[in-house]
Amino acid sequence: MINTAVPWTYDLDEAIRLQESLRYRLALSWDNRPVNTIAGVDFTYTAGAIRAGIAVFSYPNLSRLQAVVGEAPQAFPYISGLLAYRVGPAILSAWEKLKHKPDVLLVHGHGIAHPRGVGLASHIGLWINTPTIGAAKTRLYGLQAAAGENVGDWALLANEGDPQKVIGAVLRTRPDCRPIYVSAGHLVDLPHAIEFVLATCQGCRMPEPLRAAHQAAAESRHNIQSQHKQ
Repeated sequence: MINTAVPWTYDLDEAIRLQESLRYRLALSWDNRPVNTIAGVDFTYTAGAIRAGIAVFSYPNLSRLQAVVGEAPQAFPYISGLLAYRVGPAILSAWEKLKHKPDVLLVHGHGIAHPRGVGLASHIGLWINTPTIGAAKTRLYGLQAAAGENVGDWALLANEGDPQKVIGAVLRTRPDCRPIYVSAGHLVDLPHAIEFVLATCQGCRMPEPLRAAHQAAAESRHNIQSQHKQ
């Protein structure tokens, strides 16, 4: 069920103000809940719409259980740091289609590694009241150190305004490949966020649930485009 107590807006200035307040609602600790399922969410664009895929896997053996796709209009412009207001409706549409909600959700984006501390993963976590983790290929915000070269090596990502505050990790998930950026979204801490990401990468740079979610969204887009050409 979507948490309707978390405010929503399509107004640019109001969106920024909401982010400033929402960061105080985040819970950045792990409560040792059992995790039997883990999912990834990613999105793509097509014909004025956003399509979000969610792929659910068993955990820890990573058997694929379900994949769904949700769609919403592109009602909010692309603005760095405000991605949640653009793609959030499509993600929530997909979430409502799931028969069984996952115990943890990996989001292709950032959690608290964000200029106002509330990236896409944090927004989604607040809306669905589920542990969320941000995993991204590029850095949005933060001061980073260099990660080691071995899988599992990671370095701290620090707040630019307060370098003593850790907001994420630069994590090596595959040898001879650029690291990724991992941050807690909601209802999880950084060590567990790193643990879940590493456990689901399976030799690839990005976690398998995110790869599958991207594939589901992309295949859905391709099918829609093919239908329009007929």
